[in-house]
Amino acid sequence: MSVLLLFGSAWLWEKSIMVLVLFVITLTVAAYATYGERKIAAFLQDRIGPNRAGPYGLFQPLADGVKMFTKEDFRPNAAERWLYILAPGAFMFVALMTSAVIPWGTQLTLFGANISLQVTDLNIGILYILGFTSLGVYGIMIGGWSSNNKYSLYGAIRASSQMISYELAMGLAVIAIVMLTGTLSLKEMAEQQAGLNWNIWYQPLGFLIFITCALAECNRAPFDLAECETELIGGYHTEYSSMKLGFYLFAEYINMFIACAVIATVYFGGYNFPGIDPGSLGGLMGPIVMFSKTFFFIFVFMWIRWTLPRFRYDQLMHLGWKSLIPLAILNMLLTGGGVLLFGK
Repeated sequence: MSVLLLFGSAWLWEKSIMVLVLFVITLTVAAYATYGERKIAAFLQDRIGPNRAGPYGLFQPLADGVKMFTKEDFRPNAAERWLYILAPGAFMFVALMTSAVIPWGTQLTLFGANISLQVTDLNIGILYILGFTSLGVYGIMIGGWSSNNKYSLYGAIRASSQMISYELAMGLAVIAIVMLTGTLSLKEMAEQQAGLNWNIWYQPLGFLIFITCALAECNRAPFDLAECETELIGGYHTEYSSMKLGFYLFAEYINMFIACAVIATVYFGGYNFPGIDPGSLGGLMGPIVMFSKTFFFIFVFMWIRWTLPRFRYDQLMHLGWKSLIPLAILNMLLTGGGVLLFGK
């Protein structure tokens, strides 16, 4: 009995430390993604970008954080108080929960102990991520409605209808991957893609559909109609300030980080790379490969933002319902036929 208690306690400590480390890494990546966004935008527009706070502007995210914490926190008189306060926290909570099932590597050997680089290996991992992603709609909708501002409400309605619409095509693209791999576990998907046996070679159309839907889910340009400044001021978080606004902005960058990690895991082998053992360097090579792929796709997301113009709302809905969903259904049927004829 004491051995079981000791094992349970060790397992609990390991998972608690893993959660804490992942929490710190996620917030750090989200903070410095704002710095990367500005630097990439500056490069593409032939500007310098942040260069005042610290060398090369590296302390700019810290300055932004101090500004968010010290700004005056106000609440509109007509706002629904508790829902207004709850909404950004709920949006942030949902964004942080999605990283728990992503395999960042195999195992890390530390002081003679093997530590799993995944908080939990759910056998429905991809379904877990899609489920929590869909819950993010509530944080947006509640925030826009509780502000009692028509522009916030319009932005929330746009964002929620956009996310719901593009979730359908994303789900169909995921069904094709599940048919191909025979599993919902992200860890098993990554293990099946050892070497260069990546799913992108078998699902190029599914990848294009997924990354397009991911851009829309994260409210990234050219799908940022929920924050269309010329029409809706700041969108659903117009009436928010201080760290409540910071939660919304941080959660959007966390969502982008997780979306890129999922793309890297599902389509590009996750922590696998040809000629590289993910368990080498004490298990560090796996996370290095995984984060390199994730950061590459973050760069692609930012590149797209500063390259493509924003769609009109009717164009956005037309693309989602009349183009991506039919293509996703076609891709699913082709995948089913391929699996039936040639096997997995």
